[in-house]
Amino acid sequence: MAIRYELIKTCKQSGARLGKIHTPHGVIETPIFMPVGTQATVKAMTPEELLNMEAQIILSNTYHLYLRPGHQLIKKAGGLHKFMNWHKPILTDSGGFQVFSLGDLRKITEEGVEFRSHLDGSKHFISPEKAVEIQTALGSDIMMAFDECPPYPADKEYVKKSLERTTRWAKRCKEAHTNTENQGLFGIIQGGMFEDLRRQSAEELLELDFPGYAVGGLSVGEPKPIMYEVLDYTAPLMPKDKPRYLMGVGSPDALIEGVIRGIDMFDCVLPTRIGRNGTAMTSRGKVVIKNASHTEAFEPLDPECDCYTCKTYSKAYLRHLFKANEILGLRLMTTHNLHFLIKMMEEVRQAIREDRLLDYRKSFFEKYGYDL
Repeated sequence: MAIRYELIKTCKQSGARLGKIHTPHGVIETPIFMPVGTQATVKAMTPEELLNMEAQIILSNTYHLYLRPGHQLIKKAGGLHKFMNWHKPILTDSGGFQVFSLGDLRKITEEGVEFRSHLDGSKHFISPEKAVEIQTALGSDIMMAFDECPPYPADKEYVKKSLERTTRWAKRCKEAHTNTENQGLFGIIQGGMFEDLRRQSAEELLELDFPGYAVGGLSVGEPKPIMYEVLDYTAPLMPKDKPRYLMGVGSPDALIEGVIRGIDMFDCVLPTRIGRNGTAMTSRGKVVIKNASHTEAFEPLDPECDCYTCKTYSKAYLRHLFKANEILGLRLMTTHNLHFLIKMMEEVRQAIREDRLLDYRKSFFEKYGYDL
C-alpha cells in the first residue's frame, strides 16, 4: 500500500498521538499542519522557501487544477510534483467542498455533481470516478474520496441522506482507484453535528478499509465548542492504526485542541490568507500590521520567532510595505504565518514526546490570549 501509518507514542497527559505517515515521496511526522497550495502553488511562496521552513507536505486542489490548467496537462508534465517542483508528499482534496460551495451554480444527483465554472461559467460534471481520474492524473500521494459536504446548519434528514450518498460515492471511488501502489485514497466521515450520524458514517466507511480517514463537514461556520464536541465522539471511531485528518482547520487553538482529541493531520488557507491581508499570528496573539500603532515599531513581529521575516525586518517596515501596496509585504507576512504554525506543530510533537501537551496548551493559550 502507498500509505502506512506508524504510531510512535501516545501522550500520557493528553492521549494525543505522535506518529509517522510513510508515503511514496517521504515520511511525514505527525501531528502535522499542511500548507495549502490550491493552484499548484502555496500563494507567494517558492518550494525552496517551504523546504527551508520545514514544511513536510502540501495540499493542492482538485477542482481548481481540473479547471486550470487541466489534469491532463499536468499529467503530460510528469505529474504535480514535477510540474510545481515540489518533491515531498502532496495531498489532493477531491474538489467536493469547492463544488458544493458553488451554491446555485451546481446541481447534485446520485451520479455526481453538475456545475458551472466560477471562472467562465462553462458547464462541467464531476462524478466519484471523475474525481479519482483527475487525482490519479495529478499523481498526489494521498487523494480524497468525493464526498457531499452539507452546510451548517442543516436538518438531520438532509444530513443523513447526504452521508449515505457520501458512502455510496466512497465505494465508487474505491472501485475506480487502481493506482494503489503509488497513491492512497482516504475516506471522509460526514454526519454533520449529529453523533449517531457520525457513528453511522464511520461504521460504513470503515468497512471499506481505506488507508486513512478524514473528518469532513467541520469548520464550515459552526462555533468551535461544537466542532470540539463532534471531534470528541468522532475521533475515537477512527482506526488507531491509520492517519486521522481534520479538513479545513488552521487556527492555533483548533490545531492544538484537535491534536488533543487524536487528530494527526490538518490543512487550512487561514495563515496565508490573513497574512496577505496584513494579519500575523505571533506568540503573543494576532498582530494587525496596518494599525497606526506599528508606524514606529522597530522591533520584529514576534521576538520569539526565528523565521526570515522576524530575523530581518521590523513591524514598521512591514506596515510601510502594506501601506505602499508592495508585494514583498504579502510574501513576508505569509512566510511568518506558515513558519509560525509549522514551528508550533513541531513544539506540539515535542510536548507529546515528553508527556506534557496539556501543560503546553495552557502556556500557549495564556500567551496567545485564548481562554481555556
